[in-house]
Amino acid sequence: MMVKKLSSISPRKQRRRVQNATNHERKNLLKCRLDEFLQEEYGLRSLVVKKGDLVRIMRGQFRDTEGKVTEVSYRKGVVYLDNATITKSDGKEANIPIHPSNLLLVKLELNDERKSLIEKKVMKVAESEE
Repeated sequence: MMVKKLSSISPRKQRRRVQNATNHERKNLLKCRLDEFLQEEYGLRSLVVKKGDLVRIMRGQFRDTEGKVTEVSYRKGVVYLDNATITKSDGKEANIPIHPSNLLLVKLELNDERKSLIEKKVMKVAESEE
């Protein structure tokens, strides 16, 4: 039997929890929803965003644009894409940070490590349903 982790509903405590999180806890905060086809294929709703993934922006200024993840910042809790850029006043291009909750994973960058991680997650889900 799993014990539910206690969490407060106080916004102040929620912000503090995110701010004081360790790096491996911050990584789990960078989860992103999967496309319907990927959800059916892997049997998962969300995965941690990685560099090289193809994502669609669902909210904000760049809504409905797809782009490749160029950088993932655990410290800031944001993702940078190749298509989401603005031109600064001095003419330079700058990437805009986007929160992963505003993204949808369309195509995964699969390596052996990630494949095994997905398999483990699927097994865990299957065990909990039994």
